[in-house]
Parts: sequence; structure tokens; C-alpha cells
Amino acid sequence: MNTLSEHKVYLVGGAVRDKRLGLDVKDRDWVVVGATPEQLADAGYKPVGKDFPVFLHPTTHEEYALARTERKSGRGYHGFTFNTDTSVTLEQDLERRDLTINAMAETPDGKLIDPYNGANDLEQRVLRHVSDAFLEDPVRVLRVAKFMARFSNLGFTVAPETLQLMQTMVNDGEVDHLVPERVWQEMHSALGSQSPRSFIETLRACGALKVLLPEVDALFGVPQRPEYHPEVDTGLHTLMVLDQCASLSPGNAAIAYCGLCHDLGKALTPKGELPKHIGHEERGVPPTIEVSDRLRVQKHTKQLAVLVTRWHLVAHRAFELTPKALHKMLLALDVIRRPERLDDFLLVCKCDKRGRGGQENNDYPQQAYLQQAAEALRLVDAKAIAKASVEKSEIPEAIRLAQRQALKAFVKSNSNE
Repeated sequence: MNTLSEHKVYLVGGAVRDKRLGLDVKDRDWVVVGATPEQLADAGYKPVGKDFPVFLHPTTHEEYALARTERKSGRGYHGFTFNTDTSVTLEQDLERRDLTINAMAETPDGKLIDPYNGANDLEQRVLRHVSDAFLEDPVRVLRVAKFMARFSNLGFTVAPETLQLMQTMVNDGEVDHLVPERVWQEMHSALGSQSPRSFIETLRACGALKVLLPEVDALFGVPQRPEYHPEVDTGLHTLMVLDQCASLSPGNAAIAYCGLCHDLGKALTPKGELPKHIGHEERGVPPTIEVSDRLRVQKHTKQLAVLVTRWHLVAHRAFELTPKALHKMLLALDVIRRPERLDDFLLVCKCDKRGRGGQENNDYPQQAYLQQAAEALRLVDAKAIAKASVEKSEIPEAIRLAQRQALKAFVKSNSNE
């Protein structure tokens, strides 16, 4: 087996950035200058990827890519041709990257190579594009918004000139060519970051939110009743809910996605009914399904989002529910077979309730109440009822009546009467 000792190898990208930020380095990527694919293969590196030569190290399995340049050859982020000739320099490879803070490299002995002043932008907490080649890849709009979700809590902002380029890309229709899988990939990462609201705010600032998530963009400027929502604006409320999701369930993109979708129906409230939103839960189900299908969101996340959209207001009114209404909601949530779903559902409901001006630290007693109600429902022995039934056709109704009776006893024992 040959080695790469005669070639120049550099640590690049996020590993260099995160190391200088004092963050944990999870993945390390390398660039090899002056080598050919055959030389890496001969050295035992395993080729992966279709668009350009990337290899996995034979023992560490870290990614090693040949230094490359790229040229725009079509619309969207697939429209590129790549050059990995041995003459491509490290500086040329770094120049094609999105942001200066991602365009730094290190030698194996830790020496920083920073031709585009990424270290200074890192110190100044600025996300700045490396060159006008930024305009060629619409994914970079999503990546900047994702990095804001990850780093805004550290004080990062988007450079005005970079935001202007992002706006240009939106206006030129480049963002229209993003495929759903890539949008969801970046969005999922952002929703699981420290500040998912910053992802939405950044997309909205450059106009991409209206293109990629028009259902969410439509929430901004929609008024709500101030006695329930002191923040009034539905879009602002949604951002506050995302804050709560990140706080109460950090890193959980599914919970944040449900928080993002839960009030989509309010954008569809007839103007003559504002600021009331009667029936917004039912109205919000179709757009939640539409967004989830369009982005090809995972099935379990989509199902949870739909349930949150439809039933969150009912959960808020838990103490007012009759046994019949309580039974209907708990069955819809499938709490007997999927107890973990109720936990996730109630967590989002708590985020919704606390995502309001001045209510950020309020208790949510409905959470424990509904969990206890679900447990009362689970204690009904359906198998025993089925065994005791003479006619099979009578079993479902017998189980339903027993469950309803159990919830009636539960509600009575928890009432103040």
C-alpha cells in the first residue's frame, strides 16, 4: 500500500472553525492537494460520492477529498462541473467554499492557513461569503440560515453584503430549484440547533421563507387576541414557540417542527373574524400535511405535527373536557399503543403555551393531568372484556363504554366539586 506522504494534506472546514470556537469537533474533513484518485485508491482509501472524488481513510474512516474547483453549468445545486486536476491549489479549493469561517485550513502540525480572513470573521462573529461564487449555489442560502440557527447564540450575524447576495439569489429564482430532500436536510439540522428561530428569521430576511415555506411566512402580520397572546403577531408567537422547543427539548428537530407547524391554520382565518381564530386547528391540518409531504418529512414526524395542529387547543382546555371529549382526543393520539407519542404531543403543547409574551416560565398542569387520564385509559383490560363478551361484534362497544366509564371516574376524582 502506498501512502500520501508525498502529497499535501490539510484539515479543513467545520473542524477548523469549531476548534477555534472552543466547540467539540465531531467530524474532521481533509483536503489532499496534488494527488489523483488512483493514488488515493492505491493507498487504501475507499472512494465514496458521485459528484466528485471523496475517499474514506482506511482506518479512521474520515473523509479525504481531492482539492477541486467547480464551475456553474446549470440551475440549482446540481448544476456544477468539477475540476480535480493535480494543479488545483489549496487556496483555489478554499475559495469555492460558502463562508470565510468555513474556508480555513490547518496543516497536520496545526498551522492555520487563512487566505480569506475567516479567523477575523470568526472573532467578529460574522457570517460572510468568500466570493461571488456564493451566488452559484442556492443551498448556501439554507446553509447560512442553518449556521445562524447554530451560532446566533454566540453573537453571530450575517454580513449585509452576504444577505444582499442571498436576496439576489431569491429574486433570480435560484432558490426555486432546491430539491425537497436537500431543503429538509438543512432544515432538520437547523431545527435541532440551539436557535431554530434564527433559521426562520434569516430565511425571512432574504425572502427565501416565502418561497420555501410560504405557509409559515404567511403567519407574520396575522393578529391574535392580546389577552391570550400579548405578543399579538402569529409569526412572532411561532418564533417564541421555537425558542421554547429548543429550551425544553434541545436538539429535538421533530418537536421544533411540530412547533413550527402548529398554528398554520391561523394564516387561513377569514379577515372578518380576526383577531379571533375559531377553528384554526382543523384549518391548519391541510397545510401541515402539505408542507410535510412537500418536504418529504419522516412519517412519524409528520403524524405528530398533524396531531399537534389538530388537538393542541383541546389539550390546553384539558380541565374543561367532558369524559367523552377527553376520550376522543386520547384515542386520536393512540395513547394506549403509543404512550411516547402523548409525551411528545404534550411537550409541544407546553411549548405553545409558554411561547407567549410574559408566559415563558408558566407551569403547564394539563401535561400531568392528560398523562394521568391516559394511564386511566390504559388500565381498562380490553382482553378481559373481549373474553367475557358473548358476541364478537359487541366487543368494540363494550371496550368503548368501559374506557368512557374509566375516564368519567377519573374526571370526577379530579374535579373540585
